[in-house]
Amino acid sequence: MILNKNKVLGLAALALLFSMNACKPKNAGSVVSGDAAAQTYVAPGKYDEYYNFVSGGFSGQVSVYGLPSGRLLKVMPVFSVAPENGWGYSEETKPMLNTSHGMIPWDDQHHLDLSQTNGEIDGRWLFANANNTPRVARIDLKTFHTNEIIELPNSAGNHSSPFITENTEYVVAGTRFSVPPDDKNGDVPINSYKKNFKGTISFISVDKTSGNMDIAFQLQCPAVNFDLSHAGKGVSSGWFFFSCYNTEQANTLLEVNASKGDKDFIMAVNWKKAAELIKAGKGRKQAVKYASNRYDEKTHTATSTIKNEVTVLDVKDFPGLVYFIPCPKSPHGCDIDPSGEYIVGSGKLAALIPVFSFSKIQKAIASKAFEGTYDGIPVIKYDAALYGEVKKPGLGPLHTEFDDKGNAYSTMFVSSEIVKWNLKDLKVLDRHPVYYSPGHLMIPGGDTRKPTGKYLVAYNKITKDRFLPTGPELAQSAQLFDISGDKMKLILDYPTIGEPHYAQAVKASVIRDQSVKFFKIENNKNPFVSMGEGATKVVREGKKVHVYMTAIRSHLTPDNIEGIKVGDEVYFHVTNIEQDWDVPHGFAIKGAKTAELLVLPGETSTLKWVPEKAGMYPFYCTDFCSALHQEMSGYARVSPAGSNVPITFSTGTNLPKEANTVKTQNTASN
Repeated sequence: MILNKNKVLGLAALALLFSMNACKPKNAGSVVSGDAAAQTYVAPGKYDEYYNFVSGGFSGQVSVYGLPSGRLLKVMPVFSVAPENGWGYSEETKPMLNTSHGMIPWDDQHHLDLSQTNGEIDGRWLFANANNTPRVARIDLKTFHTNEIIELPNSAGNHSSPFITENTEYVVAGTRFSVPPDDKNGDVPINSYKKNFKGTISFISVDKTSGNMDIAFQLQCPAVNFDLSHAGKGVSSGWFFFSCYNTEQANTLLEVNASKGDKDFIMAVNWKKAAELIKAGKGRKQAVKYASNRYDEKTHTATSTIKNEVTVLDVKDFPGLVYFIPCPKSPHGCDIDPSGEYIVGSGKLAALIPVFSFSKIQKAIASKAFEGTYDGIPVIKYDAALYGEVKKPGLGPLHTEFDDKGNAYSTMFVSSEIVKWNLKDLKVLDRHPVYYSPGHLMIPGGDTRKPTGKYLVAYNKITKDRFLPTGPELAQSAQLFDISGDKMKLILDYPTIGEPHYAQAVKASVIRDQSVKFFKIENNKNPFVSMGEGATKVVREGKKVHVYMTAIRSHLTPDNIEGIKVGDEVYFHVTNIEQDWDVPHGFAIKGAKTAELLVLPGETSTLKWVPEKAGMYPFYCTDFCSALHQEMSGYARVSPAGSNVPITFSTGTNLPKEANTVKTQNTASN
């Protein structure tokens, strides 16, 4: 293959710039002001001002940090099994990781969005995406539990999600990889991309009370790659905007073949018009297969339902539904300012930042200021939609968020810096180096109608020389800035879990006081609950043995179990009967091939165990709960498969038998 000389030189220059910016600047040790420690210090016993929710990348989970301290508060299991607490291992949570492909115990968690009311964060739910096997999760912020995961058909690489409308009517998800639709033959030549592949946008409805999600409709779009998206707000309410790349429709070596054109697109979708079309019955029903998984906080049990149909609109069949706006090549971020008037595109390979005007876009549509069509979709003229360009902001712009003073902040991946600029005159006001190669940044409320202007966090991909070395791989870094003044001030570095791609933060007061401290035992509707020690029992049902067990400081009931046989399916249904905050109990048994359980106060959780050989198997509480935690244990006796040992169980009555002892006589010496 012969590459254009200028393209080769351009790629080489980017590589050189990247390597230069991954080296430690001479002033790296002096960029933090002397009062930084005081600004980030949270005294013992005091709370942080903000919750900061951070994507876990390849860990598949979501982590929660406090700001300004940078302290890790919790890792919430979402798309990956978690041995720490039995997520995906307990019988109650296994269905949460079910898909149309079967159980998927891992995923790549990229983006997050907090629920909103009137364009402001309301603290009810956090939505998270799975990039690899396309799914969207809903996390309840009363319990910090993942309560729902829905799979997305017709999709591959769910990167452009989960982004919400301003009243959380919909969670919106765009496919990263265009693929043949699920009801078509996917066994086609890869190089038939232009003929057989399609891009899909999913609109997931959210129930206002329960939060339950379902796929309301999908838009079938041209075969491009969708990257990031945001909903309009204020003047642009009712619209949604997506960054698109690979408009060249390449299927190999995208590094070169998807970067040939000078421009790709921002796609503008009139989602309210789409919803009206669906209501009028205009969509076609498509046969698909996808999983809808929900966790019930009353039964502490998840269920998985396979659904078989979605409603699809082919956007080229409905004029006025979708428009393309040219944007400098390979755009990543697509960010909407608090007023909803300005749409910021971020071309990764551009040396400027285009800012589009929603008002000008509407005028261009009305006057048909188009430069042609792309796969049947009108393309608005660049200048007709453009408000202006931020000149020479830096190299490799990726993502932009906003403060409450009319300013925007953009990450520069190649030149490793955060750049502050003004939305009205598009002038650069400040820039600050970060360490190194920032992807996303986060300002609390920075993508809402009411951002704050106090903190900014940069999420960096490279961390060499920032932390103690830990072999060839280092943790990614977050860097906290004070942006309350005219100049950005770096005040804290801290490592993060996984690879953070995106984050959200909200004032702690919005969430803190609604947090559930324990589950009321009388509300526990799990079918295997034991409401007290008197209700515990062991029941054999053929080759299944159900152990109804309770946990309380500092013993398990029952703690002696006999009559289990090799090959039995043993289900330990453990109910934590504590009614005190932060007193979970754990459960594990020798040889179990799943994981431990972490059972929260008032909750019931089930561990399945299939013993493979006869013997004595200790079990114990795995979560430190009291001074006598070590004593919180018991034994399960396993007999051969053909034995006649009956089921027996007890706590405190199966005392040791008399053992043979050797008596000795002490003889006093004269």
